[in-house]
Amino acid sequence: MVTPRLSVIVITHNERHNIGDCLRSVAFADEWIVVDSGSTDGTAQIAAECGAQVHITSDWPGFGAQKSRALALARGDWVLSIDADERVSAPLAEQIKAVVHQAPAPTGSGVQAYRLARLSSFCGQVMRHGDWYPDHVLRLFRRHGAAFSSDLVHERLVLAHSSAEAGRSGLLAGHLLHNSVPSLDNAIDKMNRYTSGRARDKLRQGGQGGLGKALGHGLWAFIRCYGLKRGFLDGRLGLVLALHVAETTYYRYLKMWLAPRNNEP
Repeated sequence: MVTPRLSVIVITHNERHNIGDCLRSVAFADEWIVVDSGSTDGTAQIAAECGAQVHITSDWPGFGAQKSRALALARGDWVLSIDADERVSAPLAEQIKAVVHQAPAPTGSGVQAYRLARLSSFCGQVMRHGDWYPDHVLRLFRRHGAAFSSDLVHERLVLAHSSAEAGRSGLLAGHLLHNSVPSLDNAIDKMNRYTSGRARDKLRQGGQGGLGKALGHGLWAFIRCYGLKRGFLDGRLGLVLALHVAETTYYRYLKMWLAPRNNEP
C-alpha cells in the first residue's frame, strides 16, 4: 500500500453546516480523517460522503486529546490539522501541495512544520486587525515527531526536539479562512464554553485567578486589541470584537477565581 503524502485531520461535533465545505477545500489531500464526538445532525454521514474516514467516539476528552486520536489514525508523511469551520484558500492549497511534493529532507533536518496565516470573520465581517490578525497557526507538519498538548481548549502542536525554536518551522502566506463566530449568539455561547475549559487548563498548570486580575487583564486585552493592534480600523465591529476579547479574558480569570469556591475540578 502506497503511503499517503498528505493526511487531513478534523475533529467534529454537530458541524453539518461546515464539514462539507471544509473537506471540499482540501480535496487535493490523499486521505481525510474525521473524528466525530457523537454528532446528532448528520455530520458523520456528510463527511463519509465526501470520502473521509469517519471515526465516532462516545466521549469528549477535550480538544487536545481528541486531536491526538485523529493524529494517531493518520498515515501521511505530512499532516494538515484544520477545524470544521476553516477553509483552505486556493493560493494556500497550491503552497501546501508544493511543500508535500518536494523532495524529502534527510531525517532530522529541514523544515518540519509550517504556520498558516488564518483570516477570521466575526459576525459576518472579515477582521484584518486587532488580536485576530495576523494569526499564524501551526497546522501543517511532518507526522513523525509531532504531538498535540493535552489542553481542553486552545491545544498546541508540540514538535519534538524543540523544532520550532531550532528554526525548523516555516510560514505559508496563503490564507486559512476561518468562519469563527457567524453570530453574536454563537460568540457568547463559544465564550462561555471556552473560558470554562481554559480556566480549568490554567488552574491545572498552577495559574491563579482573582477579581483584580480579571479586571486588569480584561482592560489590557481591550487596549491591546482595539488600540495597539489597531482593531479600530475594522470599524464598529472592530470595537465589538475588542469588547468580546476583553470580556472573554475577564470571565476566564473570574472562573479561575471562583472555581475553588464552587468546588469545581
